[in-house]
Amino acid sequence: MSRNVNFDLSHPLMEAGLESPADEEGVHDSFQQLIAEHSDNGAASSALELQQLQSDLDEESRDNMPLCGPEHEHRRRQGASDLECDGGEREMDPIQGEGWSSDTLKILSSMPSRTIGRNRGAIISQYCNKTLKLRRRRQTRPSIRDFSPSSRPSIRSYGMEGDTTDAEVSKRERLVNNLQNLPVSDRVRMLRGMPLSVAEKKEIRNLVMQKEKRILSNKRLSCCSQLKYYIIIAARKSWYSWLSFLHSLQPWHTLLKRVSGRFGTGVLSYFLFLKTLLFFNVFLFLVTGAFLVLPQAVHPPDEATETRSFSGLELLTGAGSFSHTVMYYGYYTNYTLPRRSRDEGGGQNASTLTSDSQQFSYNMPLAYFFTIGMAFFITCIILVYSMSKTFGRSFRINKSNSILTMKTFSSWDFKVIKKKSIQIMSENICTQLKELLAELTQKHTKSTFCKRFCRLMVHGVAWTICIASTTGCMAGVYYFSEFIHKDLQQNYRNLDVNPLMKEAKLLSLPTVVSLINLLLPALFNLVAWMEIYESPSVFAYVAIGRNLMLKTSMLGVLCFHWLGRVAPEYESIGLTCWENFVGQELYRFLLMDFIFTLLDTLFGELLWRLFSEKVLKRKRKPVFDIARNVLDLIYGQTLAWLGVLFSPLLPAVQILKLFLVFYIKMSSVMMNCQAPRKPYRASQMTTIFITLLCIPSLLGASVCVTYTMWSITPSTSCGPFRKLETMFKAGKHWMEILEKDNPSLSVLSKAHTYFVENPFFLFVGAGIFLIVIYFHSQVVDGQRKIISLLQDQIQNEGEDKKFLINRLQSIHKQKQDAGKRLKSQDSTC
Repeated sequence: MSRNVNFDLSHPLMEAGLESPADEEGVHDSFQQLIAEHSDNGAASSALELQQLQSDLDEESRDNMPLCGPEHEHRRRQGASDLECDGGEREMDPIQGEGWSSDTLKILSSMPSRTIGRNRGAIISQYCNKTLKLRRRRQTRPSIRDFSPSSRPSIRSYGMEGDTTDAEVSKRERLVNNLQNLPVSDRVRMLRGMPLSVAEKKEIRNLVMQKEKRILSNKRLSCCSQLKYYIIIAARKSWYSWLSFLHSLQPWHTLLKRVSGRFGTGVLSYFLFLKTLLFFNVFLFLVTGAFLVLPQAVHPPDEATETRSFSGLELLTGAGSFSHTVMYYGYYTNYTLPRRSRDEGGGQNASTLTSDSQQFSYNMPLAYFFTIGMAFFITCIILVYSMSKTFGRSFRINKSNSILTMKTFSSWDFKVIKKKSIQIMSENICTQLKELLAELTQKHTKSTFCKRFCRLMVHGVAWTICIASTTGCMAGVYYFSEFIHKDLQQNYRNLDVNPLMKEAKLLSLPTVVSLINLLLPALFNLVAWMEIYESPSVFAYVAIGRNLMLKTSMLGVLCFHWLGRVAPEYESIGLTCWENFVGQELYRFLLMDFIFTLLDTLFGELLWRLFSEKVLKRKRKPVFDIARNVLDLIYGQTLAWLGVLFSPLLPAVQILKLFLVFYIKMSSVMMNCQAPRKPYRASQMTTIFITLLCIPSLLGASVCVTYTMWSITPSTSCGPFRKLETMFKAGKHWMEILEKDNPSLSVLSKAHTYFVENPFFLFVGAGIFLIVIYFHSQVVDGQRKIISLLQDQIQNEGEDKKFLINRLQSIHKQKQDAGKRLKSQDSTC
């Protein structure tokens, strides 16, 4: 009796056949092995099944033919397609909608991608065989040949609608038995890989657990076994609780998700960058605090210092009573700790290194030098590693089509059950889909030569305005700093000036520089608005470049002022320790930068929102300026890196500033800002931020600190390097003392001379870092090209399949036409 072979893809049992299981290769291998076993058992039975399947496929057109009249019956006998039936109004599937013949449909329907996963019985049988394979790896089990052929999926299942209920129940029972004998990890992996619904997987898991409970209830465990299981369960619960606790320690996890959901990845990249800077400053504070601040605080200097009453102005200027504390360079001693008594001569100079060399407990000059050097070196390594990692993550090929598919169908986390978390996740996914759709629908229109020329002219004028304004501001800061320096010299000669007024005047230079950093980016945004950039990401990158030009020029002028004017002429302006003055200047600049950030948040975001809502009667809010805010962070971090040599506790001030800036900006963004009008995916912004932090910021700060240590003479009356020609001589002097005390260690002195004193190795190390970055970028670029070629190859293979199917269809039509012509000729004859 013939069987009906249903190729209707709208059938419920056929819906699973449109997708292959997760482990499709393993499924194909399993069926191939089963077919091979059938052939081993006897070629006759296999041939019989294949003949039966072929006969079933041949009768498919007759069994599924709707009865529409004798004309259509006559067409059926001639081999015409049953899709020409006028009375058939059932829904057409995608394959049949192309008008392909029944032979083509047979071949398409017998493809592995359309046969595997068609019914649950075949799936359960296939995974039953998989569980048997896993069990054979651990213990000897009967081979699959020992089972009856009915317990295995026959190739007849390719053409059948489904197994009977009894067979499916028996297969389910065997699957439960096999899963019950597997370890927990293999069982979980096997259940996850089954192409079944979640309810069916849950039902199978419950059956396995119930059977295990019945088996355990029948077996009476001993006290030792029960104790062992209780200990394992308690350890597992404690481990999961510990992991949950560590996950909760991640700062601002929920707030960052909320920002990503409402404002997209561009604004999120700013807060992630702020979080990265916080970790760098925590590391720097721990290093300087452990090796410099803590030892000096435990063993304060012997000399008596004048104490000044706290007036409150020190919080703004950093001077006054703060000058003689562990916060600044001048407080640190130039001898070995602990020092028992004061030198009889009263002078504590570099010669004390020799008198205390026998104690050799903690050499403060050497610790100061190597702590600052190693802190910069480790920070550079971390930044280079972060750069290489972000390069590989952001510059790999991620086409919007594939990402959009993944975000649409596999981005939801079903473990989330809280209502607030569900809302945050839905907003996040919605925003990401908007960004991907905006990138997908972005069109690059070709403009005429006149339009391109006009656009280039506008860009040229805009860049000219930006460069001219930056140059003018840089010249203004240069001359104003020179005026401040001359004013300090005059105040030193004039003894009638109030010391508090003298300190208050020191706030003028940080105020002017911070005001320029606040107002000039507004001019840049106005010029960019005149340019009319179509892409929001291009607008952000241009703004980052212009703000970087401004910040770099300001820092260059300030470094020249501190190291070119103040350091060589510190005695002419009445300073006893120019390092303390530079440290106080950097503290003032950090503080003023924070104050002007608050003013920008107040006037630039809050008042603008209130003015727009109350006066203009509009719901439009300002958009968060990513470029300016990120460059403000880089500017502040550069100040912190410059000041760590002169003020070891400056990273602590930067940590407090970043904490306050995060919560202030987070509140302002949530209340006063709106999402960008044109959503865009900021896939490479984090990489650009880390690159800017490494090359202009850390590299510039390292050059300035290295120049200070190697070339500038320290103060003669303060700090750990007093009475030395340069700070770098501390290591050489210690090596000389070590060589005198232990002549056998002369090798270390020579190694210090060749590897530390010679700047060639410093340049070699920097060159190696740059080469590593270059090679990694080249590797990533090569991987990008390979991935692009593979994607093109996949697309071409799809086109090849379509071409072959069309050719098959055309050949079939030619054969049909030839048969019709022969029949017509025979009938005419």
